[in-house]
Amino acid sequence: MASGLRPLASGTTTVGLVAGDYVVLAADKRATAGFMIASRRVKKVVRLTDYAVMTMAGLVADAQMLADILRGEARLYELDTGSRMSVKGIAVLLSNILFSYKALPFIVQVLIGGYDSKPRLYLLDLFGSITEEKLAATGSGSPVAYGVLEQHYREDLSLDEAVKIVTAAIRASTLRDAASGDGVDVAIVGRRGIEEKFIPFTSITL
Repeated sequence: MASGLRPLASGTTTVGLVAGDYVVLAADKRATAGFMIASRRVKKVVRLTDYAVMTMAGLVADAQMLADILRGEARLYELDTGSRMSVKGIAVLLSNILFSYKALPFIVQVLIGGYDSKPRLYLLDLFGSITEEKLAATGSGSPVAYGVLEQHYREDLSLDEAVKIVTAAIRASTLRDAASGDGVDVAIVGRRGIEEKFIPFTSITL
């Protein structure tokens, strides 16, 4: 709870897209409590494994707990079987968890991106609906972000172009969504692992 009054919400814009041999995910850094900006440093793109990440939109506590569960289950699966859980397996596990709580749902909307045999991106809502996508956006700023993603997305994007597009989509969303802002965290997932970076709005061009 923020100030003991309201649950801390990420408000949020998160986006993801598949580009070549990579999946690129990004999110802003602002969290709100009602009409107050509660934090400008929230990390909404979080590692689940060495090959998969999750973005968080909705209630921060709900999303953080789900991320902890997925980390633990993926690690347990690896210890039990000697192999990695697939990215789809992680997404389906989360879908099952969300569906099982549909009567009292977690207030989240999630992207899971990762690399197993190829880059993958999954979109999940609070009831566990799951779709595999080439591009996706979640959160209060997603309608604006989708406009940027769909205008500039191509199957043959370079990695540099993909990073520019996801950061521009986040930046555009902040112009209309007061709950999004304060820079962009980016995670790039490929066959060699995960690269993370922070990009201030002053550095974003498209």
